[in-house]
Amino acid sequence: MAHPSQLGFQDAASPLMEELLHFHDHALMIVILISTMVLYIIAAMVTAKLTDKLVLDSQEIEIIWTVLPAVILILIALPSLRILYLMDEINDPHLTIKAMGHQWYWSYEYTDYEDLGFDSYMIPTQDLSPGQFRLLEADHRMVIPAESPIRVLISAEDVLHSWAVPSLGVKVDAVPGRLNQATFIVSRPGVFYGQCSEICGANHSFMPIVVEAVPLEHFENWSSLMIEDA
Repeated sequence: MAHPSQLGFQDAASPLMEELLHFHDHALMIVILISTMVLYIIAAMVTAKLTDKLVLDSQEIEIIWTVLPAVILILIALPSLRILYLMDEINDPHLTIKAMGHQWYWSYEYTDYEDLGFDSYMIPTQDLSPGQFRLLEADHRMVIPAESPIRVLISAEDVLHSWAVPSLGVKVDAVPGRLNQATFIVSRPGVFYGQCSEICGANHSFMPIVVEAVPLEHFENWSSLMIEDA
């Protein structure tokens, strides 16, 4: 999860987020190079006392500053389109979960099981245990198996919500009457936090998302216990 005064992204916990981080670094380096070159040219033109007529009227320079931006845009667009198609790729998910946004909590339904679903509410500050995070802990976590393709179907019951977990590279709007979907693979066991990212009313800040990735054997034991308790 995020740390105080953190400027960068959270550590990637899925292959998709790793790709997004690589693309961010790639685009940022291009921006830095362009900014450095422009600042150098500005400084050179302001401080130079002499003017070269070949700089003021040169066909070659005009060709360069027309072609070079096009090449730079291609270098940004191609990896961006690749990631865009990867984000929409759904290939035989091992588990499908329906996440429904409400004012102001989430409900989860494991559609591959006959009777496995629950509501997930934020734990109030006064009820937190030592080591738990304020405004981020939920009474029921969305438990999933690690290293398995997961599909999440996302919708809303009342108003617009947004199901977002930054470390997994997932952010999907929950729209009433519309079913959106997201896929991801969690690379390692762990607990990953997110929040509703669409202003949805007075308690918008109080509907956290907690995803717990566990080994497949532990997930099977957990699902059996949940179905028995139901």
